[in-house]
Amino acid sequence: MDNLKEINYGEAIYEGCYQEMENDDSVFVYGLGVDDTKGHYGTSKDLHKVFGAKRNFDIPLSEDAMTGIGIGAALGGLKPIYVHQRMDFLLLCMNQLVNMAAKLRYMSSGVHSVPLVVRAAIGRSWGQGAQHSQAFHSYFMHVPGIKVVAPTTPHDAKGCLIASIRDKNPVIFVEHRMLYSNVGYVPEELYEVEFGKGRVLIEGTDITLVGVSYTVTDCIRASLALKEIGISAEVIDPVSLSPIDYELIRKSANKTKKVLVVDNGWLTCGFAAEVIADLGINCKDLDLDRMGYLESPCPTTRVLEDGFYPSPESVAIKANTMCGGDSNWKPENISRKEINSFKGPF
Repeated sequence: MDNLKEINYGEAIYEGCYQEMENDDSVFVYGLGVDDTKGHYGTSKDLHKVFGAKRNFDIPLSEDAMTGIGIGAALGGLKPIYVHQRMDFLLLCMNQLVNMAAKLRYMSSGVHSVPLVVRAAIGRSWGQGAQHSQAFHSYFMHVPGIKVVAPTTPHDAKGCLIASIRDKNPVIFVEHRMLYSNVGYVPEELYEVEFGKGRVLIEGTDITLVGVSYTVTDCIRASLALKEIGISAEVIDPVSLSPIDYELIRKSANKTKKVLVVDNGWLTCGFAAEVIADLGINCKDLDLDRMGYLESPCPTTRVLEDGFYPSPESVAIKANTMCGGDSNWKPENISRKEINSFKGPF
């Protein structure tokens, strides 16, 4: 993979989808706004012009029925990619996803497969409020038969999407809307990022920070602030949420002896709870803590959002306290450019 180019997260998803559609005629994309002029943050722009309206098309607001169409198409040998502008509305598809898509391969002893990819956007900002800002990855992590990925980097976004399209199981593909403009190096050719494998993005010795999707960037920024006061933080991007790379997290935890998990959702029965439970069972003498959404519906105003969601500042302060630092210390000059620049999907 020597042919690298610098593109953003949204472009990486588009490229992975485009190349796989070009490679496999059974792949098609459908969802609200996928044939819009901006193509869902650029991730499906003009696919209908290249591959035709039968392989990239807009749909009505009927999530349950449209999920059923995707399941039927998958059972018939096609590879549908169902795009949701907001993960919140996957709740309207739960019976189709949990009782149908997740179980049909098991119930048929592997005779029938449901290679359905459900792309779902999550994230804060733009005043989207209680019904349009939620992240439900933990709901689907709970269900055998569904895989869940939440790539953070453009490289992993492309590779995870290609792996998801090729997998025989339904996959929930989580995309934080504040990641779409993030830039990184991506191979030009087709490649897969393996399910169940995480990454150490920054090596450290004093504390392990584990994020989910956009909170990985919070952890990276927090680690840079901590470095200025002499604290070495290791940052882990799990990438795959179901299955989880427990071995990678345990190895880091046994090295640093302190772990802070920063979830992109509520803490009760969440990703952070699962990771901390595993560490408590399988590792010894660890200092463990977690952060995530506050226990209330997602707020609308910027002031309330700043208190509701984890941030680089709050992560750095918590990690510093866990490392025995000054409880009054506050980091300075941490960029929040993405939040200020996000203006909505259209």
